[in-house]
Amino acid sequence: MAKNQDIIKLERTARTKSAIFKTLMYIFLAFWGVVVLFPFYWMVLSSIKSYASYMGERLPRFIATDPTFENYINAFTQVPLAKYFLNTLIFTLITTALMMLVIVFAAYAFARLDFKGKSLLFIGFLALMMIPNELVIITNFVTITNMNLRNTFLGLILPSVTSVFYIYLLKENFEQVPDELYYAAKVDGTSDLKYLFKVMIPVCRPTIITVIILKVIECWNSYVWPRLITDDANYFLVSNGIQEIRENGFGRDNIPAMMAAVVAVSLPLIILFLVFRNKIMEGVSREGTKG
Repeated sequence: MAKNQDIIKLERTARTKSAIFKTLMYIFLAFWGVVVLFPFYWMVLSSIKSYASYMGERLPRFIATDPTFENYINAFTQVPLAKYFLNTLIFTLITTALMMLVIVFAAYAFARLDFKGKSLLFIGFLALMMIPNELVIITNFVTITNMNLRNTFLGLILPSVTSVFYIYLLKENFEQVPDELYYAAKVDGTSDLKYLFKVMIPVCRPTIITVIILKVIECWNSYVWPRLITDDANYFLVSNGIQEIRENGFGRDNIPAMMAAVVAVSLPLIILFLVFRNKIMEGVSREGTKG
């Protein structure tokens, strides 16, 4: 009887410790969540304050007492923000489509096809990941300039149509598909191209969707390369447009108007993540599971 009571006490102690640990963990996660989300909250809050109200605050106010959407109207009427959106959309869609075309075929070739020098070539591809990005940008800048492609969409798009990392990611994912499916398909007379589109891509769809989303985010946030290769406002992307607005649009002092433009630029990516968050997590968890 005494032994049973000791066991019960130990179980209660264990449950109490577990409850305390979970409570502290949730408190920590909630605190960290507030820390992470606060800059975005402050950005949105500043965007709905009038310029006079914002400049008149001696101490920061964490609630807008007289919210206004005039800053958002100005962001699309006083500067060509809508044109920057259109340029970024064209750049993002074309770049992502071309990159997926390149990396899917490259990853499939490395994962399933046998050809002379495959291992050596793949090692060479991986070695490219060791090259600093600054060196690649310099080389690309010289190449695009010599081809007279500055201030063109083609000059913006070409250096981004492939990615060694994404090729490696898809190759590893393709290799997880059982070899028996490939051999069975070959016995039935299925071509490699048909096997890729009928079997490999549907099976690896979560990872492919994840790569597409990551590439879209990368293109949307692209700053350094478009800033180098374009000095014509007709080809500015939203990231460069924000800097142009700051320098020649609203001015450096009109923080509420700048925050409204930044919120407008950030909103599409937030919506994209919220819509496809399950696909992203599915693709990440798939990559973390072998076999």
